[in-house]
Amino acid sequence: MLGMTFALLLAAEAPATVEITEWQVPWEKSRPRDPYVAGPDEVWFVGQQAHYAAILTPSTGDMKRIDLPDNAGPHNIIVDDRGAWYAGNKAAHIGFIDPDDHSITKHMLPGDGRRDVHTMEFTSDGDIWFTAQGANQVGHFDAQTETIKLWDVPTNRARPYGLIVHNDLPWLTLFGTNKLATITADGELKEIQLPRDNNRPRRIGITSDGNLWYVDYVGGYVGRYNPETESIDEWQAPAASSSMPYAMAVDDQDYVWFAETGVQPNRLVGFNTKTLEFTQPFEVESGGGTIRHMVFDQASQSLWFGTDANTVGQAKISHGTVASNNEAP
Repeated sequence: MLGMTFALLLAAEAPATVEITEWQVPWEKSRPRDPYVAGPDEVWFVGQQAHYAAILTPSTGDMKRIDLPDNAGPHNIIVDDRGAWYAGNKAAHIGFIDPDDHSITKHMLPGDGRRDVHTMEFTSDGDIWFTAQGANQVGHFDAQTETIKLWDVPTNRARPYGLIVHNDLPWLTLFGTNKLATITADGELKEIQLPRDNNRPRRIGITSDGNLWYVDYVGGYVGRYNPETESIDEWQAPAASSSMPYAMAVDDQDYVWFAETGVQPNRLVGFNTKTLEFTQPFEVESGGGTIRHMVFDQASQSLWFGTDANTVGQAKISHGTVASNNEAP
């Protein structure tokens, strides 16, 4: 019929947003960092400058402190049903905290020189891959035999840094140079060259399509590496060369989230890896100082992070759709 219009209700994807909550840590200037969600109301973190591990109960804000060995310098903590495992960055060990009595077992790294355990992640059978930044090594801890194997990175002063485990093998950034790296199924360490000499990848993640994503701290880029085609693409962050993207995590909708630490207050930004668009930046109320590491918790649909402002933060993600009326003649 002439003149008739048909109203079409179209659902479009709305940009993701976050709502940020922070808890003040009672131990001053302790650099709380690397939260790990161990349950619905149990978040572990470490105090790098005050040598402790702690448990936050988000519903009440209560925090329980567990003192670690002198000068442990904990850098990272991961938790499973056996207990909590921390990176003794200044004391050359992986530490295990018993969940019942909080007693500590130290697993010392072999060799001489720097043995600074940095970032750790579990395999499917409970072993641990880790980086050792100053030692220029990648390591594997066999939790059953309690043995540690180390690989030397060929590039000098490459500074192995951020790490994830995919299909039980590690992928990592080499922050001292413009490379990523992995340990292959054959047990060989493989380096991957990135574009631009000043590219300094710091953290790394993976999306459901198998692509690796990294943040370039110096240039202010988000990058994608396709392991099948070995192609590399990059997008500059909202704050561009001032961004200094550091902490990073990938959510279950394939958004890459990162903290822009070159601006104050620090800002959380999401990157939709399907539409290749950034969200608006979201400022961290405490200022953040520097947000160094983030994890995504699917159950709470949240990013968890620690700040140099002595807080632990939760950024609850909202993914949604917006309805729009379009008229067609």
